[in-house]
Amino acid sequence: MADKITITFPDGSQKEFEAGITGEELAKSISKSLAKKAMAIEIDGELHDLSDPIERDAKVRIITRDDAEALELIRHDAAHVMAQAVQELYPGTQVTIGPVIENGFYYDFFRNEPFTTEDLPKIEKKMKEIVARNLPFRKEVVSRDEAIERFRKMGENFKVELIESIPEDEQIKIYWQGDEWFDLCRGPHLPSTGKIGDAFKLMKVAGAYWRGDPGKPMLTRIYGTAWADKKQLNAYLKMLEEAEKRDHRRLGREMDLFHFQEEAPGSVFWHEKGWTIFRELVNYLRRVQDRAGYVEVNTPDMMDRKLWEQSGHWEKFREHMFITQTEDERIFACKPMNCPGHVQIFKHGLKSYRDLPIRMAEFGKVHRYEPSGALHGLMRVRSFTQDDAHIFCTKEQIKDECIRLHRLILDIYKDFGFTDVRIKFSDRPEKRVGSDEIWDAAEAALKEAVEEAGGEYTLNPGEGAFYGPKLEYVLRDAIGRDWQCGTVQLDFNLPGRFEAFYVGADGEKHTPVMIHRAMFGSLERFIGILLEHYAGHLPLWLAPVQVVVATITSDADDYARQVVARLKAAGLRAQADLRNEKINYKVREHSLAKVPVILVVGKREVEEGTVNERRLGSKAQRTLKLEEAVATLKEEATPPDLRH
Repeated sequence: MADKITITFPDGSQKEFEAGITGEELAKSISKSLAKKAMAIEIDGELHDLSDPIERDAKVRIITRDDAEALELIRHDAAHVMAQAVQELYPGTQVTIGPVIENGFYYDFFRNEPFTTEDLPKIEKKMKEIVARNLPFRKEVVSRDEAIERFRKMGENFKVELIESIPEDEQIKIYWQGDEWFDLCRGPHLPSTGKIGDAFKLMKVAGAYWRGDPGKPMLTRIYGTAWADKKQLNAYLKMLEEAEKRDHRRLGREMDLFHFQEEAPGSVFWHEKGWTIFRELVNYLRRVQDRAGYVEVNTPDMMDRKLWEQSGHWEKFREHMFITQTEDERIFACKPMNCPGHVQIFKHGLKSYRDLPIRMAEFGKVHRYEPSGALHGLMRVRSFTQDDAHIFCTKEQIKDECIRLHRLILDIYKDFGFTDVRIKFSDRPEKRVGSDEIWDAAEAALKEAVEEAGGEYTLNPGEGAFYGPKLEYVLRDAIGRDWQCGTVQLDFNLPGRFEAFYVGADGEKHTPVMIHRAMFGSLERFIGILLEHYAGHLPLWLAPVQVVVATITSDADDYARQVVARLKAAGLRAQADLRNEKINYKVREHSLAKVPVILVVGKREVEEGTVNERRLGSKAQRTLKLEEAVATLKEEATPPDLRH
């Protein structure tokens, strides 16, 4: 008689089955409709093929198309189907790796003639044919030698290299699609290609070096997206279309904010209007920080290698640092972070427990090496400004400080129109400094603080900084994209490495706890996010040019100058457009530059002491007395922190 096992379902109910029952058989035993919808099975939290047997007592969940886990499987299988389609269409092409990524998948191919975007419709059509064949996915476990021999015979040299790098104790699995095609894969997979559905699309091609090494062969990477249904796919494509319109690089040109050039890769050339936005952000945050009890400092851009060795950055972060050597053979690094400099300021002069907490802020310019291919406008640069701060406190003050920080960060995001904020808790990474005991204490303290502040969070395992755990604040923008901005990092390590101390109530030396904090993160990146969130239509207080006074005829030139003078006297950033151009041309031009308010003046406005107001994004016009227009705009242009 077969052994019995107990299966516990998500609702807590339990039932006995014969050992070896598969996920498919289990789904059928519950209902025919569930069996039809089943895509995979989760056994004790781990995803498996629906055909896998359950051999022991376990918590089991049937994964259907509606579950988040199914979407990853759909994308994973779409990548496999794309690889099959490519090899059917272009024999001799070698397949390498094809992972799931955010919103889709890609596969890297080696071919003498690289693929182009013109090839994508043909490949996509072939993929649809393979999906329609409804080929069953079938797992085969093989020995290392057999796998190497199979792929070598097929001329799949990249696969051979991958197999040789798989750890000795790991199973080698091959997944078949029907009897037609197979690939090396850890799995799991859907029951068949038909389960992928038709909600997928190939998006673009790009070059990629094998294993990211410029010394190795160049491959063609084909990107695709896949979703559970057509509605989700269409929504995603619409979002991409909207994102293209909102691209901050395009808006930067149209609004004359900044540019980049090859002589300074990854560094921003700020134009007058872009620098105005930058300064407004700094001014805003400076006021907020002053009220929250911060002191502002400034530390050197370049410091001796010894300091970075002591901090741990030289060992853990060296590949991202810009290094220089002087004639006297001293080695310096451009600072990638501000924290070591802040510890030096803390150490300058004796500190007592009565002085703590010390909240130290800096708008520090930092430099980090990013590969050329990773650079992306303001979003990914090599030189940027952090709204950085470090709080030196006692262990007893951690909770209160983290709660204050949590609330401050959320209030700031609200001022910029971000109300949908997600929090991720990132714990210890593989490469780190400090003992496990220190990490245990730091992680427990940070979790306790965010929970007491009422913050809900998700776990982001292994993504903490090398010196401590962190909270990441993720903003959701107007078109549903997520941007990680603020961080709160708890550090029990760095002050001790620098032998920083304060004198406690007991008269003894104690090592302070250091809380690293950023709210915008990178000011450059935050400006890029704001531009895309608002599609360039910034709130009036942030707009680089807030008002343009445009004349209809030259008879109104003097009056226009008076209007601009009144606006400037009220603190508004205003300009006059006195050009001999038609008013519709002027309005179109300033609307393209995203000027929020255009005040049109002609003969009637001169006679009546009025202005004709036109707002960006609206066809409505209204005539106002000059005094009323100035007062209204002055009130609207007041930064949010000064309105509270």
